[in-house]
Amino acid sequence: MAKLHLSSFSRRPTLHQLAAVALLCALSYFAGVWHHGGLTSAPAGGAASSSSVSIATTASVSCVSPSPTVLKRGGGGGGSSPPLDFAAHHAAEGTELESAPAQRVYEACPAKYSEYTPCEDVERSLRFPRDRLMYRERHCPSDGERLRCLVPAPKGYRNPFPWPASRDVAWFANVPHKELTVEKAVQNWIRVDGDKFRFPGGGTMFPHGASAYIDDIGKLIPLHDGSIRTAIDTGCGVASWGAYLLSRNILAMSFAPRDSHEAQVQFALERGVPAMIGVLASNRLTYPARAFDMAHCSRCLIPWQLYDGLYLIEVDRILRPGGYWILSGPPINWKKHSKGWQRTREDLNSEQQAIEAVAKSLCWKKIKEVGDIAIWQKPTNHMHCKASRKVIKSPPFCSNKNPDAAWYDKMEACISPLPEVSDIKEVAGGELMKWPQRLTAVPPRIASGSIEGVTDEMFKEDTKLWKKRVGHYKSVITQFGQKGRYRNLLDMNARFGGFAAALVGDPMWVMNMVPTIGNSTTLGVIFERGLIGNYQDWCEGMSTYPRTYDLIHADSVFTLYKDRCEMDTILLEMDRILRPEGTVIIRDDVDLLVKIKSITDGMRWNSQIVDHEDGPLVREKLLLVVKTYWTLGDEKQ
Repeated sequence: MAKLHLSSFSRRPTLHQLAAVALLCALSYFAGVWHHGGLTSAPAGGAASSSSVSIATTASVSCVSPSPTVLKRGGGGGGSSPPLDFAAHHAAEGTELESAPAQRVYEACPAKYSEYTPCEDVERSLRFPRDRLMYRERHCPSDGERLRCLVPAPKGYRNPFPWPASRDVAWFANVPHKELTVEKAVQNWIRVDGDKFRFPGGGTMFPHGASAYIDDIGKLIPLHDGSIRTAIDTGCGVASWGAYLLSRNILAMSFAPRDSHEAQVQFALERGVPAMIGVLASNRLTYPARAFDMAHCSRCLIPWQLYDGLYLIEVDRILRPGGYWILSGPPINWKKHSKGWQRTREDLNSEQQAIEAVAKSLCWKKIKEVGDIAIWQKPTNHMHCKASRKVIKSPPFCSNKNPDAAWYDKMEACISPLPEVSDIKEVAGGELMKWPQRLTAVPPRIASGSIEGVTDEMFKEDTKLWKKRVGHYKSVITQFGQKGRYRNLLDMNARFGGFAAALVGDPMWVMNMVPTIGNSTTLGVIFERGLIGNYQDWCEGMSTYPRTYDLIHADSVFTLYKDRCEMDTILLEMDRILRPEGTVIIRDDVDLLVKIKSITDGMRWNSQIVDHEDGPLVREKLLLVVKTYWTLGDEKQ
């Protein structure tokens, strides 16, 4: 008998053994297919669930079961099997597992909140003093008073007309108020035309239209050479002055309180003109010092001569060196208009003399008074003005007060000093280039080193970066470059205004908001570039009406506010000020975006996370959002 050697088990398998194993594997495969009722391919997209894999080992060779197959109901006919149910149905009583929290669905607010402005709420304002209109300043709700619902659009709301048609016409259903059409009928502000409002371009002091009025101003100061770019209109009405300046490459910030002239700022925004709710009362206007090239008041009814000239002193703070202040209406040209204004000649003359005295005490020079228009100019530096304080004691120069601080900071009857100069001909703070060169030139605040940690090179790189990023936005949002799709844009964390600068050639404008909790000194840079903006704390409401913006851009906003207020506080405010079918671009860390998306999915927003412009390996991503269209009375409510 032959002996068996252990070494025979360790030899490599022969060709016959390999063939036998392969045959057994094949037989096993087809037996399995026959047992399950035939071969069925997995659905397109690889949606079939994974199954266990059986492995048979013979003579060091393995064979794997066929690709998973989808089991059909009834042994092969009909639809796919129902989804797997992972719930435990037979647990002991009282030991059910805790389920994941359900997604919160935000309901529509009641109809009365259709025009809700949280920090300028009419009912809440009545709790505050009437003196100097302080009750019309910002008074935001406490945590317990906040609305946790979606502010509805009025029934019949329609997308605004595209610019430039929107300058002259708006849908009545979007701002259903006729009060101004009656009150200002003679002044040609606004009129109703069927289902539309028409804006003829008239105003109290420009009966021949805003364009002709601006031409009259242009005969007195240089409106056409690029030296004037940013303007502010105090008590703006429906913002016709700002609307007609846009064709002259002048960007005006129009403001007015939420008062008896119902919805005047809302009309301005509906027209596609920059505007915000605001009032000269006790707080500084929410702009940095040296922001505007020109300030304007056309019968704005602000008592410039009262309270030690406090309101004119505030205009002086926000005017750049060499900037202009324009006044038309009472008391200018009082000899002609006293009867129409129903005031005595003595009263009007006394008011004008008082205004002239305040302007002189600020070292302003009166340029011209022609017809109904008077214009003063602020000095380019304070060398002479400081010397004059030896004779003119009031108002004094402010000491230890940050001239840029303007978030709930009180106005004071003192002059905000301009930066020091070494020569009488030098422009304090640095001379600005003319528009459009000033948009990309290094702003004087950066060139002088006034903004800590920011260099010329950093500014230039930031400008290049935002050109690249806006190019990416236009590649992933096909309508971004479509003329007329977007008009009013909001940048919630603007920094140097790079996002707005990259869009300056498009028919749109950007409100550049600088959060008060970050490096708020950059708002001055934004104005030096010839752009406009505002301070803002995003834990509070913005001073604007609902449905203001077509597109909102939020760069790192939720990282900035991560430990300061709830995400949905900011998101609900974004929803309030975003128009139906408006767009949101949120740029942030991917983990934050996932959390944000889980909230917005309950807010009637459609959203998608897409990659950073530098590719999928970057943690920062974009959440692209479209707000769905719905109005009061829709079944979706």
